[in-house]
Amino acid sequence: MTRVTVTKGSGNVFRDLGFSEHKSAELILKSSLLQALQETIRERGWKQMEAATRLEIDQAKVSKLLAGQMAGFSVERLVHFLSLLGQDVEVTVRQAPRGRQYGTVRARLTKKLDKVPG
Repeated sequence: MTRVTVTKGSGNVFRDLGFSEHKSAELILKSSLLQALQETIRERGWKQMEAATRLEIDQAKVSKLLAGQMAGFSVERLVHFLSLLGQDVEVTVRQAPRGRQYGTVRARLTKKLDKVPG
């Protein structure tokens, strides 16, 4: 049997893949916003054309978003899309714990108790 070496991750997959601190923070934020956007569209049961109309973009771009392709979409644009879908986006800034050179970047989707009509 072959032994497999396992390396513990840092908790930041993009940093573990070799991206700089700056780029990995951006990618974490973008991927979290993208996930919130995807979940919102799926929960509402929208087809790509309906989502495209709501987001004021073409269907091909919606297809890319739903496939997880972040290239070509800035953080600002993803925030704008979420806003168009009636989602509040909140950013919190606070001091990193002592002993940590860099702060962390995180985003999370908060579920509402009631469903938004689609």
